Amino acid sequence: MTTETLSVALAERSYDIHIGPGLIDRAGTLMKPVMNGNRAFVVTDDSVAPLYLDRLLASLDKAGIKHLNTVLPHGESTKDFSHLEALVDAMLEARCERSTMVVALGGGVVGDLTGFAASILQRGLDFVQVPTTLLAQVDSSVGGKTGINTRHGKNLVGAFHQPRLVLADTQALTSLPRRQVLAGYAEVVKYGCIDEPEFFAWLEENGFHVIVGEEKARRHAVAVSCRAKARIVAQDEREGGVRALLNLGHTFAHALEAETGFSDEMLHGEAVAIGMVMAFRLSARLGLAPVEDAVRLERHLAKVGLPTGLSRNRVWDVERLIHHMAGDKKVKDGKVTFVLARGIGQSFLTREVPAEAVREMLQDFAKV
Repeated sequence: MTTETLSVALAERSYDIHIGPGLIDRAGTLMKPVMNGNRAFVVTDDSVAPLYLDRLLASLDKAGIKHLNTVLPHGESTKDFSHLEALVDAMLEARCERSTMVVALGGGVVGDLTGFAASILQRGLDFVQVPTTLLAQVDSSVGGKTGINTRHGKNLVGAFHQPRLVLADTQALTSLPRRQVLAGYAEVVKYGCIDEPEFFAWLEENGFHVIVGEEKARRHAVAVSCRAKARIVAQDEREGGVRALLNLGHTFAHALEAETGFSDEMLHGEAVAIGMVMAFRLSARLGLAPVEDAVRLERHLAKVGLPTGLSRNRVWDVERLIHHMAGDKKVKDGKVTFVLARGIGQSFLTREVPAEAVREMLQDFAKV
């Protein structure tokens, strides 16, 4: 089976991303060369464990790696202080040492929480990402961002802690519900909108194949996305500049997620889809981007089944959304950093956005 290997170039913190089918069954063999010891501690959740935990543990046994594991509740609500404390306690109870390799098996929640726990336990343990959702494979597993949510906002507590290895098993995506696939697909579209217009055009032609699970198309989408993120992370590991472009749509998305209580009412990728539409509409409103490009993005997202507007099942308070945005971690000197666009594949950063233009745009969405 075809596997593609990419590298995230960060000097002594560089690591490989393997992309392809069957990697969970080969995880132990692939992990062994980057381990400092012979013990692993696997973290997963109660939705992933029945599907892939035994297979991963069997691969560790085959490689002669000793292991223990813990299973967390699934869902965004697990990314909080109480579950972080429980995870750290479980790792200490298991006698994790500095040579223990921590393994995150699951989606973005498991990856973010496990990576953060690894970053703080004994001042830093090595960890491996084994992402099992499309969103985690193309975004959260790469780049070393770890963290948890608080009542003040999303990912406001965390650390930059790069993994030693990422194993993106594309076969694992076949078990995902369509809604989860679509949520991940929003992050794939994001890369085309940032600086790869040719990729966006490819998605317009092939996005359906990615979503329904055609292996070659799906592997290509994951590889292009990871390559794009790896390139940006190599330039700006700690988001001092260009890496913030990866937040296209996220300033709005995080506000929407906070307003819906980080619940299944709105998945992260669904919020990102709406947030990207908002970013492009705001760009068009300010005369920065052609209206046609905003329409083109919205049309593609809607065509594949992603939301492009706010649900009519609740009343949206624009001032509360603005309040959430004001608490975003990208605020500097009291100004929110926005990722706007001059067109598809032409995103840029700015803090000079009139507050009233943001308010009017949000009001338009809230009224529809």
